[in-house]
Amino acid sequence: MRFHRVSALLLRHLYLYKRSFPRLMDIFYWPVMELLVWGFLSVYLEKTQAAGVNIATILLGGIIFWDLLSRSQQAVSISFLEDVWERNFLNLFVSPLSITEFLASTFFVGVIRIILVGIVASILAVLLYQFNIFIFGLYLVPFVINLFFFGWTLGLFTTGIILRYGTSAQILAFGFIFLIQPFSAVFYPISAMPGWAQWIAYIIPSSYVFEGMREVIATGTLGVANLSAAFLTNFFYLALVLWFFYRMFARVKVKGLLLKLD
Repeated sequence: MRFHRVSALLLRHLYLYKRSFPRLMDIFYWPVMELLVWGFLSVYLEKTQAAGVNIATILLGGIIFWDLLSRSQQAVSISFLEDVWERNFLNLFVSPLSITEFLASTFFVGVIRIILVGIVASILAVLLYQFNIFIFGLYLVPFVINLFFFGWTLGLFTTGIILRYGTSAQILAFGFIFLIQPFSAVFYPISAMPGWAQWIAYIIPSSYVFEGMREVIATGTLGVANLSAAFLTNFFYLALVLWFFYRMFARVKVKGLLLKLD
């Protein structure tokens, strides 16, 4: 064995890290996100140990609602990437298809996907854990609507970035949503977070949905404040991201970058 050959291969791998976003995510992004999520959850569990809170219901509700959010985001991003991987994206826009029609199709794909995921998750939760998601009653409707629109908004945002920067940014289709998970209060209330994290949570629509979920479990009612904040922040981000997406698409067409996606 020759050390100079080993060191040459070592340098080769290290140089890859210099320009590889996915490799850097493995080192910095995922460990930080996991530490934040499970750290905040540990703090919350420690505080509620003797408070008589039904932790199992809160966690199962959080898991199902988080899955609805992440699947609605991936319905947009992955559908887009599938066309890119199959070298079909450019063909779509050689046809008379408009960008609005393209977005409408992703919208309905997201609706179908979130319904199917919700049905499967609900059935399994009842069979395995005797957890009935319909304990939320009619409050389930605004919860799901807000999660769907926020997921769709995130999907459009990541798709716009991939359009602009190419398939080197495709890791965002799978990893971007986990950036907001620690601040969405999925498994613990906003009050369990440190002050700086609470400020971030207050500008994320999903945090109000999960806070509302816990409020319904604890009291049987949903305050207007959480629901209103969820809808208002959702409308704001949806309008902003639609503007961003149309702008990115126009820029990509002008620069001829659509060709680089195929």
